Amino acid sequence: MIERKDVLSVPYLKKAVFTGSHEGMRFRFAAVKKELPAGEGEEKGKEIQVLEITAWEGPYAYAATPEEKKQRTETEFSETGIQQGIDYLNALWEAEPEKWKAAKNAW
Repeated sequence: MIERKDVLSVPYLKKAVFTGSHEGMRFRFAAVKKELPAGEGEEKGKEIQVLEITAWEGPYAYAATPEEKKQRTETEFSETGIQQGIDYLNALWEAEPEKWKAAKNAW
């Protein structure tokens, strides 16, 4: 299982992308700016920062993996968001452990 100590801090994630792997599952945590749709009384184009968590089967790096093979979710950019991302990754792994184990041996 991926644990909180396995993923770097919020200050690190503000400046850089974090990638890691667990038993054949490759993953990435990245800060992403998103434009919010204009609501009542709000200006159009207001941006917020979210945490995008991506998972894909190894052995390839993020840039070498086709988009259709990547699974993503977004959370708030915070400690809580990091933990939600970890929970998401663990749930993906637990749902299909054989898939990830096969990717581990695909070198």
